Amino acid sequence: MGSISKTVSFVHVLVVLGIGINGVYGSIPSSTLRKMDRINMEGPYLGIVVPNSFEMNPLLQSGSFVAHHKLPYLDFLGRRFRIGRLRNEKVIIVMTGLSMLNAGIGTQLLLSLFKVKGVLHHGIAGNANPQLQIGDVTIPRFWAHTGLWNWQRHGDGAEDELALESNGDYTREIGYLRFSEYNNNTKCNISSENLLNNVWYQPEEIFPVDGVPEQRQHVFWVPVNKNYFAIAERIQGLRLGGCVNGTCLPRPPMVVRVERGVSSNTFVDNRAYREFLNSKFNATAIDMETAAVALVCHQQNTPFIAFRSLSDLAGGGSALSNEAAVFAALAAQNAVDVLISFISLLSS
Repeated sequence: MGSISKTVSFVHVLVVLGIGINGVYGSIPSSTLRKMDRINMEGPYLGIVVPNSFEMNPLLQSGSFVAHHKLPYLDFLGRRFRIGRLRNEKVIIVMTGLSMLNAGIGTQLLLSLFKVKGVLHHGIAGNANPQLQIGDVTIPRFWAHTGLWNWQRHGDGAEDELALESNGDYTREIGYLRFSEYNNNTKCNISSENLLNNVWYQPEEIFPVDGVPEQRQHVFWVPVNKNYFAIAERIQGLRLGGCVNGTCLPRPPMVVRVERGVSSNTFVDNRAYREFLNSKFNATAIDMETAAVALVCHQQNTPFIAFRSLSDLAGGGSALSNEAAVFAALAAQNAVDVLISFISLLSS
């Protein structure tokens, strides 16, 4: 589909939803449409999706990113799409904002408006893996949204059918979190009753572009692109920063390909839940956006990979404070260094 027709199709979607630049049922200014067409004529691009400004600024200030000399950015629906080059690749960078919703919207806009050949995502994350440390950059092979639950009523147990399970809306296949196992008075695997009972983790409903409209599919673990993941193996010797204001980490941070990362609209700063996510799902990186980016790319058949640098121990460290306040800047820079290295390998 050509760039003009692709943009116009997206405009039609906005009109149907009652969304427009100039108000309900408004239209996109012709000047914006012309800019989109000019941008797409020079594509395709690598899309770079980043959650927040402190994670994006090290990339913009790296010296590796060169903004387009005539059209450095395009503002659309509250997002700024930055156009330029990173090493030998043409890129479009978008900052989505915090949370799964913002990450999903930002990624979908990127793929709907522009000619994108692949999506790279980077940022910081909590660490659920006791084998790794703050400053390490993880590259998970799979991502899951662990914030979609069926909350079971009090009195029902693991063998009882969930509400609407027989309709195919919910499942017990993935597993559950039993709150009573985390009561303070739990001893010798014997726990007292907890009114919160159980929450069962659920897969996402997805509607792939190559599927039948309105015929849902389900996915829990979303894989990154196999080729991207293979290329990422070659970054594992990259030297990363390990000191902040004279305080250095126990060992130099490293780049590690891991099996799984998880996302939800929850900032995890709780030791018990951190340990649960690691033992139940073999999760390493814990964040609030990546699974949304992965899900959108999966539905759009767009290659995707994420680089998440560990900024804190998700509640597993000192009881005095969360480590992210100290190490977020270092972690953000390490994630950017890995991103740039990956793009150099990709373009070569």
